[in-house]
Order: sequence, then C-alpha cells, then structure tokens
Amino acid sequence: MNHKSEIEQKVAEFLLQIKAIKLQPSKPFTWASGWKSPIYCDNRISLSHPTVRTYIRQKLSEVIQEEFGSIGMIAGVATAGIPQGVLVAQDLGLPFAYVRSSAKEHGRQNMIEGEIVDGQRVVVIEDLISTGKSSLKAVEALREAGCDVVGLVAIFSYGFDVADENFKAAKCRYTTLSNYNALIKYASENGFVHHEEEDLLREWRRDPANWEPKTV
Repeated sequence: MNHKSEIEQKVAEFLLQIKAIKLQPSKPFTWASGWKSPIYCDNRISLSHPTVRTYIRQKLSEVIQEEFGSIGMIAGVATAGIPQGVLVAQDLGLPFAYVRSSAKEHGRQNMIEGEIVDGQRVVVIEDLISTGKSSLKAVEALREAGCDVVGLVAIFSYGFDVADENFKAAKCRYTTLSNYNALIKYASENGFVHHEEEDLLREWRRDPANWEPKTV
C-alpha cells in the first residue's frame, strides 16, 4: 500500500469509527437535492475528537506543501471548511480568510472575511466534495478579489464524475484525503457493511440521481 492509499484508508477508518460517516444502504438518507443516499457525511464531528482532528490537520498541511509548494494564505469555505482551515493555517503559520456562501446583507456586505492581498497564492480548504459547485463558488469569489487560487484540498469526496468536470472547467486543481471508493473498501474489509450492502453502495455511486434502495 502506497502512502496516499494509507492516508485514504486511515481517514476512512477514523470517519467511520467516530460516526462522522454513516452507511445505511437499506435505510437511506434523503439529501436536500432529493437524492436518496446510503451515506451521510458530517466531517465536523472530527473536531470533537482530538486524535482524529490532529491527524486530519497534519495530513491536510502535508498535502498542501507537497502538492502546491509555497503559498501565501489559507481560505476556508463556510461553514465546515472554516475550523479545518484555521487549524491548517495555524499549523503552516499562514494568514487565514473564509468565504461566505453569499455576501452579508448588512455592514460592508462582505463575501470574503479576512485580509486579502492581491496576487497572493491561496489554497482553499473544504470538508466535503459532492458536485463541487459550492466549493467552486468560493474559488471564484477569491479569484474575483484578486487571489491566485492554486487549488483546493478537502477531507472527503464522493468521487462523482460531475465534480471532476466542474473543477476541470474552472481550471482548479483539487485533492482529498479520502474518497468514496477507499471508504467502501475499508468498510467492506472491516465489517462495517456486508457483501450485499457493498453491492448497493457501489450501485449508488454509479448513478446516485436515480438510485433506489433495496431490502437486503
């Protein structure tokens, strides 16, 4: 197992153990989009577990240094990317800012909170990638403000093709500590799901918009 695979599996292990990720192929969740999903991910729970929180912070910092080299600022995507971004910025000794989902309706009507320096190289921190639209909205706001956004790093991705397409169209590199395929591999090998449930999980990944749960 290479270093990247080790990290993917360790993060999957942590997220399952602390129930930041729940797998329920037979009793699916309903997303805001209306999709039926056998998985629910809330990486904010990792903040309540010091060992997990530290591991994620260390690996996010390592990935940023390895993938993007010298940068000038870390930016978090509101809201879940803010605490992770602060931890990483502190770890790397860098300035921090965060991007709101929309501009404030009062005061200075900011969408970006924090000091922005024109032309500085920025890496964006996100907790979860689904389609990538909300993350790329933050990237666009930073670019419009004069930042050189060199990439985005997240804890977990569902691995949807549409996310790859959206990031490619936006000309934004992205990487994640773990992903859906690594999660299912770990869950299957360590008793979090049985064989029939694994098949349902893989079916959902192939066509999430049209997936229908089945009793197993």
